[in-house]
Amino acid sequence: MRGNLRYIIALVMAAFAFIPYYCNTQKNDVTGEVQHVDMSADQEIALGLQAAPEMAQQYGGIHPDKQAGAALERIGQQVVRSTKAGQSPYKFQFHLLADENTINAFALPGGQVFITAGLLKNLKTEGQVAGVLAHEIGHVVARHSAEQIAKSRLTSGLTGAAAIGLYDPERPGTAASAAAAAMVGKLLTLRYGREDELEADRLAVDFTPAAGYDPRAMIQVMQVLERNSQGSTPPEFLSTHPNPGNRIQELQQDIAADYPQGLPANLKP
Repeated sequence: MRGNLRYIIALVMAAFAFIPYYCNTQKNDVTGEVQHVDMSADQEIALGLQAAPEMAQQYGGIHPDKQAGAALERIGQQVVRSTKAGQSPYKFQFHLLADENTINAFALPGGQVFITAGLLKNLKTEGQVAGVLAHEIGHVVARHSAEQIAKSRLTSGLTGAAAIGLYDPERPGTAASAAAAAMVGKLLTLRYGREDELEADRLAVDFTPAAGYDPRAMIQVMQVLERNSQGSTPPEFLSTHPNPGNRIQELQQDIAADYPQGLPANLKP
């Protein structure tokens, strides 16, 4: 009887995870995709603003070089104004973090974009900076964080249901099965993260030329990251942005597909 009750509870929990996820869909005006998200743009903006101070603190706060910070803001806003990102409801702000040692960049939901001084000092041209920022802008407008939050709720609900359904206190071996179910949920989330990276790269290839920058500068950024990954501690960027494979080749293919006749002239490198 207890076993049957466990299965019923597990099924109810799974239903409560599945139904909201699959019923809450919105069409993305920038990418055209229909996405499983359960947050409004205003909620994403509020969440990003709320989390921004704590995230900045983890990297030593905002860099005291106001001139460098203003240059970052100028480049980022140029990309936003020139592209579909400027037509989105998101309120973009670009922040230079004080951490000189960590190589990373990331975006919070709603448009708060960060780059560490450690990454910035490894970038040699304005186009390379624009490429990094365009990639992070791509994550925001593609609503990757909102998707991940929805998926996290789904997988948490399903793995919780699986754990209840599989675990039997009278059979200790079932605990391993419950743990395995939790691991599957984590692997699913990781896979989606890699797909998000490819989409953010594709959007950046669209955004950078529109803003007057050469998208091939993004390939140079990947080469910078590869060089810095040769040591014992690879760049944090590569852990927060899972590598989907041969990223340089993917970028080359995206650029060739978008500009079969060659890139426009006079793009900033």
